Amino acid sequence: MTKSEWKPKIIEACKAAGTYEPFFDSVIDTLSDILGKRDKAEELYQASGANPVITHVNKAKQSNITKNPVLVVWDDLNKSALSYWRDLGLTPAGLRHITNSAPAKKKRSKLEAAMEKLANEG
Repeated sequence: MTKSEWKPKIIEACKAAGTYEPFFDSVIDTLSDILGKRDKAEELYQASGANPVITHVNKAKQSNITKNPVLVVWDDLNKSALSYWRDLGLTPAGLRHITNSAPAKKKRSKLEAAMEKLANEG
């Protein structure tokens, strides 16, 4: 996805988590840019054959097996994105940090419990 496609999805996720504030827009813009670049790196990686390691020829004309540079870039962008996700409260730890409590667990109704029990018995 592109930066412009990521931004509304991130805002929607923040709103769903209850962490959206308009002053986060610049952070969301940065995250959407990182994710757009990460997705471009993924496309390039797939187009190049999706090999995690490649053969690199150094100045001395010796062949060495090394990590695919595109995969390294993808990983770096993904790690950067994760820190932004956390800061926006879009990871369990990030949400806990912002709200000072764990996400509320949804209580199951008696009907849901009975249906689950029937499904497990069958």
